[in-house]
Amino acid sequence: ATHGMTLSAVSMPYYRYIMPYGLQKFKRYAVNVWDVEAAGKTDEQIAAEGLERMEAWMREIGLVMNTKELGVTDEMLDGIAKGTFIMEGGYKILTHDEIVAILKESMGE
Repeated sequence: ATHGMTLSAVSMPYYRYIMPYGLQKFKRYAVNVWDVEAAGKTDEQIAAEGLERMEAWMREIGLVMNTKELGVTDEMLDGIAKGTFIMEGGYKILTHDEIVAILKESMGE
């Protein structure tokens, strides 16, 4: 799979997982990029709606939205997680188990 296909396949489960750790930036993204109306909503609702709109747009333009479409199986998840380069910084440094869970979620199950 291309780099872009892989990113689109895992991005939504990843963003949903890290959203609580960067909530204010996800909220700002929702309002400023996706025009989410903030009135009467919690920060979590605003941020989640932004991600929903992003996902709808990704589907609309035909991006790969799950790793099964790329041929990934359950048996591959641990190996893929072991090969994941973990960078310091960001909203949260992920553990191996968290990466496996995100990959599992990216399979669309």
